[in-house]
Amino acid sequence: MEEALIAQARTWLAEDPDPETRDELAALIEAGAHEEIAARFAGTLQFGTAGLRGELGAGPMRMNRAVVIRAAAGLAAYLKKQGHSAATGGTVVIGYDARHKSADFARDTAAVMVGAGLKAALLPRPLPTPVLAFAIRHLGAVAGIEVTASHNPPRDNGYKVYLGDGSQIVPPADAEIAAEIAAIASLNDVPRPDAGWDTLREEDVVGAYLRRTDAVLTGGSPRDVRVVYTPMHGVGRSVLTAAFDRAGFPAPTVVAAQAEPDPDFPTVAFPNPEEPGAMDLAFATAREAVARGENVDIVIANDPDADRCAVAVPAPDTVEGWRMLRGDEVGALLATHLVHKSARGTFATTIVSSSLLSRIAGAAAGAGYEETLTGFKWLSRVDGLRYAYEEALGYCVDPAGVRDKDGITAALLVAELAAELKEKGRTLTDLLDDLAVEHGLHATDQLSVRVEDLSLIAAAMRRLREAPPVVLAGLHVVSAEDLSKGTESLPPTDGLRYALAGDEAGTVSGARVIVRPSGTEPKLKCYLEVVVPVASAAGLADARVRASEVLAAVKTDLARAAGI
Repeated sequence: MEEALIAQARTWLAEDPDPETRDELAALIEAGAHEEIAARFAGTLQFGTAGLRGELGAGPMRMNRAVVIRAAAGLAAYLKKQGHSAATGGTVVIGYDARHKSADFARDTAAVMVGAGLKAALLPRPLPTPVLAFAIRHLGAVAGIEVTASHNPPRDNGYKVYLGDGSQIVPPADAEIAAEIAAIASLNDVPRPDAGWDTLREEDVVGAYLRRTDAVLTGGSPRDVRVVYTPMHGVGRSVLTAAFDRAGFPAPTVVAAQAEPDPDFPTVAFPNPEEPGAMDLAFATAREAVARGENVDIVIANDPDADRCAVAVPAPDTVEGWRMLRGDEVGALLATHLVHKSARGTFATTIVSSSLLSRIAGAAAGAGYEETLTGFKWLSRVDGLRYAYEEALGYCVDPAGVRDKDGITAALLVAELAAELKEKGRTLTDLLDDLAVEHGLHATDQLSVRVEDLSLIAAAMRRLREAPPVVLAGLHVVSAEDLSKGTESLPPTDGLRYALAGDEAGTVSGARVIVRPSGTEPKLKCYLEVVVPVASAAGLADARVRASEVLAAVKTDLARAAGI
């Protein structure tokens, strides 16, 4: 068995085009590190609707140039079977972030596309994912690739694929591309010329994207809002600050220690604004600015590839002095702002996001509502889409420009809303209070469990399917759906959904729980929502206490039922 494993590793080594991963694998073979080699050759990274994502390193279970070249060749073969070629104007546009190996993976992809008889166009430098998503339709490309691991840890990288409509791939395209990847016998069969692709001009993509951001804002709207901003060591700063300048907002105060792209993300454990501690430097920067006598209205953060947007508001009664808004809160605020701007079309969110959006859309003239599976690959395909968001800090506020989540345009729209409220002597927190009184307090939370052994997630899902809970936090489970079977409006997915009745006292009008494995990280994620009626602003404090109690109890009971 060990001899066969070493033979497999040597075959891979002979084809690996990267001297770094060749040296890495050769050292493992020399050291007889059979367990580590076995982990790297236990299969292959699976190409799915999230593309590829994984830890950097040698071998088919890691992200490396050999894996990327195979993925690019499989995508090229798929596109050619769809009738695309250089002769028909078949261009694939390729973007990349500032992570380790991103530029190499992007150049390899361009070479493979040209070698396969397609045209390839590289973005001019590391840029936000939304710029790539915009460039696909702006340039009339047949597909796009963004090399990024978004907010994953520093050791990871990834490969996100879009088709010509500007949306991420969904079934059956993912399986068809995966089959083409699997059909590649040897990297020696993949032509990779040293040249032949175009590098796009800054003005052709970044300039065009920035001009498109004008569509997000209302001409003449207030712009007096003071922002502290962090790109979290990612690629968002230059584009966001240029967009703010173009729109006439005051220049954001940028968190100095996180201002420049750095693939090691030295100041955060995880480069994700949702993770504990990730916003600490931004809050410290805001406190320092206030101590200097400067006004700070909101804090904004992008994740490293700037497709997500986090927002924090002043919270004088807390140690940090700031409170991170949940994605559902920002989603509701942006929806309300668009409704007030008389936006027409469908407002959409995912099954794991707050149901508050359905209330906001239902109360608005000309606004429809739809729920999809998790991910913008589904949200972007909603007919007549005007606005979409998912609770994981993703917002699509200009689907005609970027049919994906976009942390730059979302930040612009948040800033406009904050400026409008400020002119009236109000804040984002005040507007959230208004929504709670009008529609009930929709309080959300998550139970998220990161694992090393993926079998633990499968075991938890199996327990919940075999013995679904009948009571959570003293609330009766009135329906339990196994989403793996699909529903009338949703395709099958690995997930469970529970609807809970309100309590007899009327302090809770209902609750909801969705449990699913993460599609991009080794996590089991449980999404919780409780709705508490609020008669008036005076009752908000009590409502929040009640909601917090119920959410905490649901977490405890659900964890026990899942065995996690």
